[in-house]
Amino acid sequence: QREEIVVATKGGYVAFDGDVPPDPRAYVQETFIKTGLASADDIVEWNCIAPRYLDNQVDCSLRNLNLDCLDIYYLHNPEAQLQKCSRSEFARRIEAAFTVLEEKVARGKIRRYGTATWNGYRQQPTARDVLFLADLIEIAERVGGKEHHFKIVQLPYNLGMTEALTQKNQRVGSQTISVLETAHEFGITVMASASILQGRLAQSLPTTVSDALSGLQSAPHRARQVTRTTPCATTALVGMNS
Repeated sequence: QREEIVVATKGGYVAFDGDVPPDPRAYVQETFIKTGLASADDIVEWNCIAPRYLDNQVDCSLRNLNLDCLDIYYLHNPEAQLQKCSRSEFARRIEAAFTVLEEKVARGKIRRYGTATWNGYRQQPTARDVLFLADLIEIAERVGGKEHHFKIVQLPYNLGMTEALTQKNQRVGSQTISVLETAHEFGITVMASASILQGRLAQSLPTTVSDALSGLQSAPHRARQVTRTTPCATTALVGMNS
C-alpha cells in the first residue's frame, strides 16, 4: 500500500526531460531561463535551487511518479552554490528554497524536506563548501517556525567514508561535534547513502570487521551492519540499478 512506502526524491540540478538533448545549454536557456524559472546567475555548475525552479521541479516529480504527495524532498548538493556565492548570499538562497518547500508542505505536496549531499557535511570546518547543519536549521526555523519540516539529511557513511562520525566539523553552541551527533541533537533523521560504497565493500573487508561480525555470512551484510548500527544513523541505503 502507498502508506507502507517512503517515497523520496530530490531536486537541485538542472534536469532534462528524459535523454540529454543535442544542445543542453540551449535547452536550459529555452526551458528555464527564458520562462523565468531561473536566471543564469542562479545556476552554479548545473546546480539550481531558485524558488520558481524548485516549485516547478516538485510538480514535475509528482507528475512523473504519479503521486499526490512526496514523503521526502531533498535539496541536492546545495553546497555547490558555495563555489560561487558568499555565505550570506548562500543563506539567502537557502531561505528562499526552504520557503518554497514549506509552502509545498502546507499545500500537501510534500511531507518533509532536507538535504541530500555528497561532500557538504564531510568537509573540514574551514572548507569553502562545508555545510553547517545548525545554520540550516536556524534558517528553517526562521521560515517555518519551531514546527518547520526540515527533518532529514542524506549523506554518505560507510567503512570507507567515516567522516559523518569521525569529522568534528559542526558548531553547536560551544562544541564542535560530528554531523551525526549534531543531527541527533536536533532530532534530524539521517539517511546514510552508499552504505556498501557503491559495491566496493561487497568484495572484502578488514579482518577486524569480519571477525567482529562473524555471524553474518557476506561482506555486503557486514558493511551494511556497521552503517545501520552506528548511533544516530537511522537508515542504511543501498543503491541498485534494477
